[in-house]
Amino acid sequence: MPVNRQDTVDTSELLRELRIDRDGRPPRARWRRLVVAVVALVALGAGAWLAWSRISTPAVRTVAARAATPAGGGVGSVLDASGYVTARRQATVSAKITGKVTEVLIEEGMHVSEGAVLARLDDMEARQQVTLARAQLAAARSQDGEIRAQLLQAERDYTRTQELFKRELVAEQSLDAAHAQRDTLRAKLVVTEEQIRVAGESLRMAEVQLDSTVIRAPFSGIVIAKSAQPGEMISPVSAGGGFTRTGIGTIVDMDSLEIQVDVNESFINRVTARQPVEATLNAYPDWKIPGSVIAIIPTADRSKATVKVRVAIRTKDPRIVPDMGVRVAFLDTAPSPSGPVTAGVLVPADSIRSDTVFVYADGKVERRPITPGRVIGTEREIVKGLRAGERVVLAPPPSLRDGAKVRVADK
Repeated sequence: MPVNRQDTVDTSELLRELRIDRDGRPPRARWRRLVVAVVALVALGAGAWLAWSRISTPAVRTVAARAATPAGGGVGSVLDASGYVTARRQATVSAKITGKVTEVLIEEGMHVSEGAVLARLDDMEARQQVTLARAQLAAARSQDGEIRAQLLQAERDYTRTQELFKRELVAEQSLDAAHAQRDTLRAKLVVTEEQIRVAGESLRMAEVQLDSTVIRAPFSGIVIAKSAQPGEMISPVSAGGGFTRTGIGTIVDMDSLEIQVDVNESFINRVTARQPVEATLNAYPDWKIPGSVIAIIPTADRSKATVKVRVAIRTKDPRIVPDMGVRVAFLDTAPSPSGPVTAGVLVPADSIRSDTVFVYADGKVERRPITPGRVIGTEREIVKGLRAGERVVLAPPPSLRDGAKVRVADK
């Protein structure tokens, strides 16, 4: 059968057109650029949307409502004041005499008991004075013994002379001589006894001087400062130069710690004796320390317009140290005129707007009506409408509406 040449040519041309061109790449490059452009547009749109959402969403600050005093407690802060922890019993221990330090037995942070030896001074001269005083006392006592023996013999001689004089065996002159000898020895005995007393006093004084070279703790406490080193001179009074110390160290009785606060004289009427307080150390803001007012110092500071108040610390703890900063809340224990206080929650007073609060949850706020109670310091009690732990918007702006989306601002 004859082959049609035209049909063969057409089929070859069709197969050539269907072949994949692996050398030229213009179609794939165009698609890649198109994909990159689309991805860039999507990213730009997403960024613009996020920026617009952040700008259009108001930022608010929130705070968690905390549980108030249980029902019937009726305790709230009526005044807050700042102060410091102070020690009523604190002493810089010095020597009674001027001397050279030979030994120091204390270090900062060491606990010492009353009467414990803190340091020693050079005692060579004091020991020599004690030795001399003892020798003088021994000499006086020896002389006293000799005079007493002579007086005993003189008493016997006088008695025998009296018997002989009565028998007219001796002259009256012999009797007078025996009498004078006895009285002389009696007078010497009195002088010797006085010398013994003086020598004894001298010995006791020398022993006191020797004991003064040993410096002891006047009371039990903690050493907070070590002021002298061996080899330095120490004196109970200033020597007018920088080479003489006036103290060995400083001791604080930790059982005498208390708080002193300066209360503005405009609010001192809110403070009374034995009023309960709640103290918070700046170093431990979550630790509430119970206390009570000891006394209100009856004088005011004219320059600061404040009155000093002493506060007792009921809890003894090694974390409480002198000169720590502390915040004191003076508590009100007076019963409410309307009867027992209902248990509720406390929120900052500026979070309440027209007896409503904005409760924050899941990026939105809910406007919720509440029943406010007492004002306790900078806080307000909410009797009804809010649970402890729920977060409320602090100082809500006037433009904030119920159900609005918000974001929590960074503190």
